[in-house]
Amino acid sequence: MTRFRAAALVAAALAVLALAGAPARAADATATHYAGTLADGASWIADVPAPWNGTVLLYSHGFGPLVAKDAPDAATQQDLLDLGYTLVGSSYSGPSWWALAPAVDDQFGALAAIEQQLGTPRRVIAWGTSMGGLISALEAERGAGRIDGALTTCGLVAGALNLNNYQLDGEWALSHLLASSQAIPLVDYASPAQAADAASVLTGAVATAQSTPEGRARTALGAALMNEPTWATGADEPAATDYAAQESQQAQELSWVLGFVMTGRYQIELAADGNSSGNIGVDYAALLRHSPQRKEVEALYAAAGLDLDADLARLTGDATIQPDPNAAATLSRTSMVTGRLAVPELDIHTVADQLIPVAHENWYATQVRRAGADELLRQAYVDASGHCNFQPAATIAALHAVEHRVDTGRWDDTTEADQLNAAATATGLGTFQPYLRFQPPALTGVR
Repeated sequence: MTRFRAAALVAAALAVLALAGAPARAADATATHYAGTLADGASWIADVPAPWNGTVLLYSHGFGPLVAKDAPDAATQQDLLDLGYTLVGSSYSGPSWWALAPAVDDQFGALAAIEQQLGTPRRVIAWGTSMGGLISALEAERGAGRIDGALTTCGLVAGALNLNNYQLDGEWALSHLLASSQAIPLVDYASPAQAADAASVLTGAVATAQSTPEGRARTALGAALMNEPTWATGADEPAATDYAAQESQQAQELSWVLGFVMTGRYQIELAADGNSSGNIGVDYAALLRHSPQRKEVEALYAAAGLDLDADLARLTGDATIQPDPNAAATLSRTSMVTGRLAVPELDIHTVADQLIPVAHENWYATQVRRAGADELLRQAYVDASGHCNFQPAATIAALHAVEHRVDTGRWDDTTEADQLNAAATATGLGTFQPYLRFQPPALTGVR
């Protein structure tokens, strides 16, 4: 992973729409609140400041309960309202939290609803976080004439198939090498409770493994296959060759990430009506060769006196998990991008994201380039650890860069790290983690 510090580090359709009675108006002196329900049962909300600057931000929330949101957090919401932006977003309709099938139409339905109240906006920017970043990327493909640009933040832009595959690879390595006698189910969950129980057992196996060099080496292998970064906590990432510290950080990540992603898999399987991922025929030695954590894994295996080649061969030879082709087809249709952008898009990502690894951006940029739309895409990176760990100043600086592209037809240098840092400073909204020049690694586990 190559990093360069920047110079300025300091610094659906209207037909499906059905309003649930008259808009609800809040007493809040700074904004008028609207709420309604779409024909498919999704709810929507919007907040309109006075005065309104003419721009609507169509916000797509991340994975979780299907509750309408129009901003990721209260502080960012208030800062945007103070700047005059109208905010709107839907809950999406279920039954699963992985609501990619209806999400784009629900979002465009919410946009149509608020436009009925306000009239035609001067411009509309789609904006999403995490799973919502995937939704806003899909809106950027399908939204010509409805949106003018898109901002994805910590976006799951490599899509559900890649997500399920690399997470399965990591879980397979951890379960097969650390807890082979426990037969931990990794796919085809019958209930949320079964997924949670499996995650608890695997998390416990990782915790127990930290007491031996062999366990720590195998934990590092599983984390590498899962694209887990080597920086979780602390102001700075571990040194490039401090492999023990890197593995310790990954073990901390896995202590909570496994619970999130394995119970999340249940929701994705519910939406897809089956398991989309498998590992029969996967060459685990080849996956590790292309991982940015390869040297860490090799060093820890050597220190533990373990045969890495033997473990990789075991993972490859014993693999038995098969995908359901229908489930894979469903996710391919609903939850994967084509790269064919119709409007300009800026993606921002922290360099060490434990839930949606920054390597998603590498895969996504390749898709956009293959589709011939690379002039419409820009990507920028924040020098921080954590999922969606952005302060309002940094997010709003990125938003201004998208607006510049929409208004002028040119990116110019607005998405360069030093310019984004200067723009974030100029907001006057307090401290922020700085942008930096960064090249994301390739995504491990792509089939």
